[in-house]
Amino acid sequence: MDTKYIFITGGVASSLGKGIISASLGKLLQARGYRITIQKFDPYINIDPGTLNPYEHGECYVTADGMETDLDLGHYERFTGIETTRDNSVTTGRIYLSVIERERRGDYLGKTIQVVPHITDEIKRRILLNATKRPLDFVITEIGGTIGDIESQPFLEAIRQLRWELGPQRALNVHLTYVPYLAAAGELKTKPTQTSVKQLQGLGIQPEVLVLRTEHDLSNELRTKVAHFCNVDVEAVIQSQDLSSIYEVPVNMQRQGLDAIILKKLGEKVGLSPELGPWHDFLERRKKATENIDIAIVGKYDLQDAYKSILESLAHAGTYNNRKVKTHFINSEFLTRENIADKLNGMAGVVICPGFGQRGIEGKIVAAEYTRTHDIPTFGICLGMQMMVIEFARNVLGYQDANSSEMDAETRHNVIDLMEEQKSVTQMGGTMRLGAYDCKLVKDSRTWLAYGKNTLIKERHRHRYEFNNQYLEEYEQHGMKCVGINPAADLVEIVEIPTLRWYIGTQFHPEYSSVVLHPHPLFMSFIKACIEGK
Repeated sequence: MDTKYIFITGGVASSLGKGIISASLGKLLQARGYRITIQKFDPYINIDPGTLNPYEHGECYVTADGMETDLDLGHYERFTGIETTRDNSVTTGRIYLSVIERERRGDYLGKTIQVVPHITDEIKRRILLNATKRPLDFVITEIGGTIGDIESQPFLEAIRQLRWELGPQRALNVHLTYVPYLAAAGELKTKPTQTSVKQLQGLGIQPEVLVLRTEHDLSNELRTKVAHFCNVDVEAVIQSQDLSSIYEVPVNMQRQGLDAIILKKLGEKVGLSPELGPWHDFLERRKKATENIDIAIVGKYDLQDAYKSILESLAHAGTYNNRKVKTHFINSEFLTRENIADKLNGMAGVVICPGFGQRGIEGKIVAAEYTRTHDIPTFGICLGMQMMVIEFARNVLGYQDANSSEMDAETRHNVIDLMEEQKSVTQMGGTMRLGAYDCKLVKDSRTWLAYGKNTLIKERHRHRYEFNNQYLEEYEQHGMKCVGINPAADLVEIVEIPTLRWYIGTQFHPEYSSVVLHPHPLFMSFIKACIEGK
């Protein structure tokens, strides 16, 4: 079959969950046996989210091929289990950069460069790109932002053109809007949805499917009203009500026939709905896992999206260990030796989070010392691992001034140092060690056991600084073992203290590769240790 294209747009308000709807639709089509991919087109001018503050945009997700992307790509991978690439994430910045570079080379032969057709043509090329590299039945494209945003208009014009060029059997628009509830009037209001659809129609795009985000159940009468005012079939007005878990959304969408409606409109045979057996098994386990396990998240960004993949990885591991993970954010900026015992009271385990910069690192070091000396299961990720290494140098090796050269360029004991290939780097964006790299595990280590006795693994990285190998022998002699080494560069990627119940730090980001049906082995091992310790 020819590749078919589904465009997901949003109206009324941002943060309605276009990424979850995209991931859910991808899951349902995948379950029917279709080859799918999901891509995100973001209207902001940054080349990628790599230099964005997490307070601006949440976590920066990293693909296996080394692209810093929007956090929605994490949802795509967690739901479908399909690895995304740099071709699945595009920003306005990347579009304009590509067009400007071509103009500088003279590729346009002196023509005046304009938004239409040059920018829109580049957007269309990027939308179609994934299907030129491998056979795909469906490409789902999520357009970031909200209808009415000035920066979204070139993307919407590109969609309009593509829908016309591909025809109604190969391209379709799903529009997600919000139906607010006015408590004073006791009514759900559809006018914002109608206005949003009219804006879309004014740009030449008629949505075939509407997904209405709501906190309250929508009556058939209300759905019929929306359908009539928006020129959409009543059966194609789907409600997306608040649910207890984002992982229930695919089941809810299937129950309302979202995938069947789309297949029918694109001229495909609908057939029987897939049973989604493993997915239902996961949800059933999640419902039965009522006993809490309390995990402290030690970091400096006080919002859940900053550590989204970590939270989801903990939730996956909790479910498969028959527990409900209850996370407690602890701001490392305010952690001290005086209050650490109180802050970690009752915690079964601690995750020391990744990050960059000076703020909050001393609190992470205090946390690492407390959990090490009190034998509390501890998982340090990226900067978290580095803080475990620094703490050990200060309090076990006796180097009171031990630090990372990122934080103190003058330290005499730079146990964490800038990687050699990073020393000539001047630009900040997209220049770190990014993407998946091999790691060779030491046999019989706790990490080796967690990975199912696999000797060679591959994990995703995002960092500039590394363990300083000049100190390796000294660490090993005093009890902190370097149990994961990159075979190509001889870089230390994993440290652990085997005499403790579970004290492991990874330079890489294991949270990027934990998916619903295949939880990450390190998170599984960590949660198991937390349960046993409790």
